[in-house]
Amino acid sequence: MHTVRLKVRVVPNASRSELAEWQDDVVRIRLNAAPVAGKPNKALQNFLATKLGIRERDLTIVHGEGSRLKCVDIQDAPPDWRSRLS
Repeated sequence: MHTVRLKVRVVPNASRSELAEWQDDVVRIRLNAAPVAGKPNKALQNFLATKLGIRERDLTIVHGEGSRLKCVDIQDAPPDWRSRLS
């Protein structure tokens, strides 16, 4: 297992949390969270941890905590991490 840096474009206030699409090397994720007080960040970590089958503490937002475009480091990423996000 290894560390992966993932670029994510977050779309808050969606009716449900779901993976929308890949655009080049950025994954677009719709989140059922209001864009206030870090709620989308927590929802993103929960969503990615569930999809990847890892712990939330293995995910770190390294850039863009206050932005819709974020960089997330995934510690101990499973070898098939990209297919799990398809």
